[in-house]
Amino acid sequence: MKKLESSFKNMVIVLTAVTVIAGVLLGYVNEITAQPIAQANAKALSDAIAVVMPEGYDNNPAEAPETVELDGVSYKVYKATKGGEFIGAAVESSAGGFGGTLTVLVGFDKEGKIKDYSLLSHAETPGLGSKAADWFKAGSKGNIVGLNPGEEALIVSKDGGKVDAITASTITSRAFLKAVNNAYAAYAAQNGRQVDTQSGATPKADMNVEQN
Repeated sequence: MKKLESSFKNMVIVLTAVTVIAGVLLGYVNEITAQPIAQANAKALSDAIAVVMPEGYDNNPAEAPETVELDGVSYKVYKATKGGEFIGAAVESSAGGFGGTLTVLVGFDKEGKIKDYSLLSHAETPGLGSKAADWFKAGSKGNIVGLNPGEEALIVSKDGGKVDAITASTITSRAFLKAVNNAYAAYAAQNGRQVDTQSGATPKADMNVEQN
């Protein structure tokens, strides 16, 4: 077999062939993995909704989410019903934390009280900011479960509020609570309630989310 002459033209041909083959292979891999990834994401969302939603719902909230737009930001609202009657909803909301975007799914009952939450994603410091996944749950120091952000916006005690911030992670705590307050604002909006979207929840409190 004749050896391919070393030249710029031949180099370009070889590189082009390698690029085309690599592109085809990547496209094929993406095609065969897209469906399993989508199914895994759908299951993860359904599991998260089940955690934060009021008990007893008999519909599939993830099947037809509603979109609420506030101040140019879109929020997904997953409504729960029982026997056709609205009993609560889960809202997906994000805010900028110390390391990047923090996304949370917050469940509210019919009255607007927080049922539970799931931290869907974050880019916070492992062992510190990542504690938000449990810090604000029932039984923990920063517990927000059972509170209604419509009655009083959730603010860390350092800023004059009543919620204990994560130790050494005030910025993350502010971002997390901002996301929760904004989730309530979206929840209230889809129920026809008026809220102060500047604070994310109620006109009674002024949210301070500046990083110190």
